[in-house]
Amino acid sequence: MSALPEGLDPHVRDLITELRAMKERAELGNVRIAARTGFSTSSWQRYLSGRTLPPAQAVEALARAAGADEARALALHRLAVAAWDQRSAEAPEDRREGRDGREGRDGREGRDGREGPPGDGRRMRRGWLAAGAAALVAVLGALALVLHPWQHDSDAAVSYACRISQSGAQWHAGLSDTRTAVLGQGNAGPDVAEAQCLLTRAGFPVGEVDGLYGPMTERAVKRFQSGHHLVPDGTMGPHTWNALRA
Repeated sequence: MSALPEGLDPHVRDLITELRAMKERAELGNVRIAARTGFSTSSWQRYLSGRTLPPAQAVEALARAAGADEARALALHRLAVAAWDQRSAEAPEDRREGRDGREGRDGREGRDGREGPPGDGRRMRRGWLAAGAAALVAVLGALALVLHPWQHDSDAAVSYACRISQSGAQWHAGLSDTRTAVLGQGNAGPDVAEAQCLLTRAGFPVGEVDGLYGPMTERAVKRFQSGHHLVPDGTMGPHTWNALRA
């Protein structure tokens, strides 16, 4: 893996080094990381190269996927964010690197992401043109991951095992405890796999439980919503989760 940029704040360097170590220990390739965290392969390339500060959701998801200490990872992330913001504030205006840049994809990817380490000499593109281009890249990356994952990495597609259980009146599949995650086309990871398992248990099969929110999963969600007097929009939200776990 390439060396981190010189001049990177020590707290940011500690975070990226820890994320790289998680990836290596768990032997996770870019496709597996993307599928398990819901953040695209191109995003993880930027995060792990030190060009972009990852959002807390990405750090937590990688720690969970790698079986690492989530609390430690988030503590390192908080220190990195503070250092990043401080150095961005100290940098001249024309040298700040996308401090508030975001990557788009329905608010689920690159949330609170910060583009470019401060002080590396590259200037952020400003205005709607740059924002639109970043959003387009994120959407195309997510679409390519769903349609042609083998073009990004040699890893095989992720397959999840459903471990259906009931706790009180709530059903679980052993992959995620969420009851509020908003999911739709292009999302990937354990939250999606949890929904796929519970949909299949409820009699609305989605095919392979692969953690990818594709057309079959969306159709199953719509059928489930219609049968439970919910708005059949094909999007997993709190109301659909509550009905699915009940």
